[in-house]
Amino acid sequence: MLLRPVHWWALAIRGVLAVLFGLMTLEMPGITLLVLVLMFGAYALLDGVFDLLSLFHVSSGHWALLVEGLIGIGAGIVTIVWPHITGIALLWVIAFWALLGGVLKIAAGIRLRQVSANYWVLVVAGLLSALLGLLMIASPRGGALAVALWIGTYAIVAGLMMIGLAFRMRRFRQTLEAARAIQS
Repeated sequence: MLLRPVHWWALAIRGVLAVLFGLMTLEMPGITLLVLVLMFGAYALLDGVFDLLSLFHVSSGHWALLVEGLIGIGAGIVTIVWPHITGIALLWVIAFWALLGGVLKIAAGIRLRQVSANYWVLVVAGLLSALLGLLMIASPRGGALAVALWIGTYAIVAGLMMIGLAFRMRRFRQTLEAARAIQS
């Protein structure tokens, strides 16, 4: 699989959104469950849309991006359409979204190892996501405050990693364009 490093900025925007979401969650840990549900729903929906948009920049079809995008959009829609679901139901939606999304990120990262030395960034983000999902599954009655802190911390770390990867993609694009200019 070869990525065309065209829209590094889309990954950077996705990372910034994740960091902002995480900071808001940590800043207001006592927010109501409804606000947390809506914030998560909006983030998951946007994250899924960005995954699907990324499919257009992959030289060969990549099932992991498709599945992760559909899971994110589905999780987002479920939480926005039914915002009054119970805390435990929300926890399960978030937990399985994080676990499945993490496994798919790990798979994508492993596949990228053949074309990028920075594949480990995606693998680490996937491991963090899967760990968040497992922690939430192991402790379903941890309370909305603990869930908010877990989600906020995860979103900040994952967002920072996405921003770092975006700027690496930007440097790669610049190097590629310089090499093409020399060949011309």
